[in-house]
Amino acid sequence: MIDLKFYSPVEMINYHKFENKGCHVHIKRDDLIHPFISGNKWRKLKYTLRHAKNENRMHLVTFGGAWSNHLLATAAASAKFGFSSTAYIRGEKVSNASLDLCELFGMQLVFTDRNTYKDKELIFKKHHKEDPNTYFIDEGGASVHALEGCAEIIDELTDEYDHIFCASGTGTTLVGLNKGIKRNNKKTKLHGVPVLAGGNFLYEEMKRLDRDCQDVLLHTEYHFGGYAKTKSSLIDFIKDFVSSTGILIEPVYTGKMMFCVMDLIEKGYFKPGTKILVLHTGGIMGIMGKLDLFKKQ
Repeated sequence: MIDLKFYSPVEMINYHKFENKGCHVHIKRDDLIHPFISGNKWRKLKYTLRHAKNENRMHLVTFGGAWSNHLLATAAASAKFGFSSTAYIRGEKVSNASLDLCELFGMQLVFTDRNTYKDKELIFKKHHKEDPNTYFIDEGGASVHALEGCAEIIDELTDEYDHIFCASGTGTTLVGLNKGIKRNNKKTKLHGVPVLAGGNFLYEEMKRLDRDCQDVLLHTEYHFGGYAKTKSSLIDFIKDFVSSTGILIEPVYTGKMMFCVMDLIEKGYFKPGTKILVLHTGGIMGIMGKLDLFKKQ
């Protein structure tokens, strides 16, 4: 059985910049699911891996950047559930702690130039088409099978919230959350914080997975220059938030999402007394490639 027994509590965030405006911000700690198969990475892999196993395809082929949390989660999940795995890495050959762990979990790494990397399905067909044992998993774990795992996040909630926030790269987690909200007849408003510049493209990506996503609101102005890009205001906020709450967030996903919530609260976007839930999507290993940004200058 492909499953994890995990702990993902909802807790109150005691942070002065939230409390000053009378908003009650809670966080669902999906980062605590597993040391490496954490957050929405596990949510998106759960039913994907079940589908692969049901089809008797036990070699997983996936894609990502050098600090991809999805790759590390896939490598760890492959080892745990009896799969072998190959990852095509975008860009020149590098070495870092995350990729070292991927290899330790048994994942084969293939570094791929950025132009070739753009066509992932072609890569898969060229190198794996003749092997019926292989199973394609897109970058970030995006697929229709990922939606149910993300919808289960809402199934687990025991309280009601006025707003739910989630960082977004591919839109898959948002579509799954939206599915869960509608399935449970929740009245909450779902917000996505795209971490890439030009995040409006996610509306089309979400509609491709599920047409019923018109109620999801995207806040596209919190990308700080684009994917994995940062600015001093974001770094300063993360340092203050982590040192004030003991909750570790990083500048690629959760930091941008939390900054968005803080900024909206300070601008009076929410009425006093509003209950907000933010989703911690895990992937904390990614901060290892950004630690220099947090050192005192």
